[in-house]
Amino acid sequence: MNWISSLRVAAVLMLGYSSLSAQTYKADRLLFGVAYYEEYLPYDRLDQDIKMMKDANINVVRIAESTWSTLEPKEGVYDFSHIDRVLNAMHKNGIKVVIGTPTYAVPTWLIKKYPAILAVTPQGQNQYGARQNMDITNVDFRSHAETVIRKIMEHVKNHPAIIGYQVDNETKAYRTSGPGVQKLFVAYMKKKYPNLDSLNKKFGLDYWSNRINSWEDFPPVNGTANQSINASLNAEFAKFQRKEVTDYLAWQAAIVREYKRKDQFVTQNFDFEWRNFSYGIQPDVDHFAAARAMDVAGVDIYHPTQDKLTGNEISFGGDMGRSMKGGLPYFVLETEAQGFPQWTPYPGQLRLQAFSHLASGASMLEYWHWSSIHNSAETYWKGLLSHDFEPNPTYEEAKTIGADFKKLSPELLNLKIDNQVAILFSNEALTAFNAFSFGWGRTENYNDILRPFYDALYRTNTGVDFVDPSVKDLSKYKLLVVPALYAASDSLLHRLNAYVKAGGNIVYTFKSGFSDENVKVRSGKQPGLINEACGISYSQFTFPENVSLKGDPYQVGQENNKPQKWMELITPGTAKVLAGYEHPVWGKYAAITQNNFGKGTATYVGFMPGAKLLDKIMEQALKSAGLWSADQQLSFPLITKKGINQQGKVIHYYFNYSAAKQSFDYPHGNGKELISGQQTPKGAGVSLEPWGLKIIEEKATVN
Repeated sequence: MNWISSLRVAAVLMLGYSSLSAQTYKADRLLFGVAYYEEYLPYDRLDQDIKMMKDANINVVRIAESTWSTLEPKEGVYDFSHIDRVLNAMHKNGIKVVIGTPTYAVPTWLIKKYPAILAVTPQGQNQYGARQNMDITNVDFRSHAETVIRKIMEHVKNHPAIIGYQVDNETKAYRTSGPGVQKLFVAYMKKKYPNLDSLNKKFGLDYWSNRINSWEDFPPVNGTANQSINASLNAEFAKFQRKEVTDYLAWQAAIVREYKRKDQFVTQNFDFEWRNFSYGIQPDVDHFAAARAMDVAGVDIYHPTQDKLTGNEISFGGDMGRSMKGGLPYFVLETEAQGFPQWTPYPGQLRLQAFSHLASGASMLEYWHWSSIHNSAETYWKGLLSHDFEPNPTYEEAKTIGADFKKLSPELLNLKIDNQVAILFSNEALTAFNAFSFGWGRTENYNDILRPFYDALYRTNTGVDFVDPSVKDLSKYKLLVVPALYAASDSLLHRLNAYVKAGGNIVYTFKSGFSDENVKVRSGKQPGLINEACGISYSQFTFPENVSLKGDPYQVGQENNKPQKWMELITPGTAKVLAGYEHPVWGKYAAITQNNFGKGTATYVGFMPGAKLLDKIMEQALKSAGLWSADQQLSFPLITKKGINQQGKVIHYYFNYSAAKQSFDYPHGNGKELISGQQTPKGAGVSLEPWGLKIIEEKATVN
């Protein structure tokens, strides 16, 4: 890398990368595939693997994102033989390829030459060995990353097998916070807050003598009292780190775009908060911002199976993936075939999972990965094939999926999904909420609030989009659910009030509107500016002890009628009380309220409900918003989703997420079940086998 390129890298780190030129990309067929790593195989079996792939109607593979040390074994020495071999073989057999940039795992020679590439975190400097151990802002890392990306692109750009490129892999800032990051953060702060007196006031830095009186005295962010004690500074650093991820991915995407063809896409495999499976909003990435540099949003979705398979995570990840690009189709770049030993699927579950991804709007489904690895940290994360490479029940089931994807691609590709309910999430609120959880001694975080509200909507078969504060127009939604909006600007809260006044319906949870965007608690009545729409106030809160809801208003029974985790002592103003607390002291306070404001309503839930109570609360909110229809007559384990296909016909998916047979009467217009070809008139009885599914296409087109 010459000195001019190095200067360009340094400038990108200081100023961010804003040259985004993402294009809309739509696949011309359902893509069904696997990640494939010939470099990992114990012997040459490429031809045999391809034969087995073709037998399963696999039509796409993802390669190369993990093998920097293989393709550049020494600095400046390149070996593309593995990539060429796979590309040529796949092309010969009609299988398309997605190339990944290999930058998420660095080679030994790079660390030996530049030890500072290993990130410094609050626990000290990372050691070599694990992936994603580098500082993504390090100039030497960026320089060599750019070189290897350009070398790959120069080498493969004209290959006809390639349909697109994945930049990096599950990218985050990896908690990097060493001296170089410190300098970048101070520069960012000086640009955003040029007046130190204003910064000190906004962040409350007089507390414990945290005041910053000179930029030269700006304290280290890595493990300092400011990071640990001052939530405002902590939240700003988290926002800065998310911005670094956004800029880093945009930087890589821009390099790839210098070489790619117009008919090829750029994507990234965004992942979610990890709880031994994909769970909630990713704390370390601003998905909506980072996805702007991508032609297609991509997601990695992993989930429990066997008796714990619910489809919740598939639906959640899919709704987020679709929402990242304003409702456009998305790619599932990774999900499990077998996965962990506890995830080995029951018969029928792999099919159920695959079509569940399509039902949320996916146009690609790829398993991680093709075959199980024989010696690595992921030896027991099994692929579609086991270690013996022989056909197994999961592979045999995948063959039926591939055949049906091929047959039904015209009917199921590029499904348009138009939802009337959205969940407003906020990375800023997440960071701020998690800084305190609910108080000293409590460990629940933001996703512990958001996911149960999402899951309640899922169980009632309510289609959901995600929106964040960057989404300006909320008018298309009849109901907006706003969980734990702990930190929010005045302008956002005024927009939400205006949404209700114009006729929208909103459900807030506790801890919403509490602090401003700098995590400074508002000094007026809580819940801040949303009082105007909610018609309530409170000044005290506590943990629920020996408390229930007065009179079991939702008829859920004594065990389910209890507040959990937190409770606000609400005084209604203009609001109607939907539920109050049953308690000798707290009995005078409201627990759930609803207020008419303008043409709409605002519901406020001042505590955390359990699942059964939450289902009833959301049912009431949906009915109040006029959103309770035929699909809501079914409920989990019967899950239904719908969308409009490319021919303008409504597609209804029906899934049985249980080991027991389920039956219902089909409530929509006359249709045809696509897998069997069976005619399905309105009112016909439909049965679903354990872990079964049916897909019904209405005969009439939508105008």
